[in-house]
Amino acid sequence: LQGPRYVSPVPSGGFVVSEECGDVKVFMSSCKLLCSLSSKYGHQFGNPAGVCVDMDGSILVADEQRRTVHLFPERGAPICLVSTGLRRPAGMACSSSGHLFVADTVENCVKVFK
Repeated sequence: LQGPRYVSPVPSGGFVVSEECGDVKVFMSSCKLLCSLSSKYGHQFGNPAGVCVDMDGSILVADEQRRTVHLFPERGAPICLVSTGLRRPAGMACSSSGHLFVADTVENCVKVFK
């Protein structure tokens, strides 16, 4: 890993890690690298920060530089879930009821999205 930042478990037993170098990597439960989201999806991150995984196994990534949150489904193209209203997204969490919690470090608050 190059500058690991945030980590989140994956329902299958693995985990996902954001890196300062601008990538997000997914590991299996055996700690072997499964994939890089940049390579798998052809997505270029600005500065990935918080990561979490929803109940469907989709990976969500907050990008501090681009001020966005993208969802990376197991199949299909990435989806931009949040493109406005964030100044510096950092840590994130997904709830079982479908809410997304994003810490915005510039505004000193946690924003909730449904």
